[in-house]
Amino acid sequence: MPNIKSQKDRVRQAEKETLHNKAVKSNMKTVVKKADAAVVSGADNAEQAVKTAVSTIDKAAGKHVLHKNTAARKVSKLMKKAAK
Repeated sequence: MPNIKSQKDRVRQAEKETLHNKAVKSNMKTVVKKADAAVVSGADNAEQAVKTAVSTIDKAAGKHVLHKNTAARKVSKLMKKAAK
């Protein structure tokens, strides 16, 4: 545990950021799984689910939770599945 006040603050901030990033990633994974399931089953709402998933992935990349190339790869993979 740090003794310096600013480092104690950074530890608290890191914990808070970690929780936020975990929540964003968890939500993103849930939305992507739902979109995958909708595409595979051929559901009526598959197009909307994919659109929501792509938006969520882009938002995660915009918040620096994901690297932009990782986000692009995930979007590409999802769009490829949807196109079939």
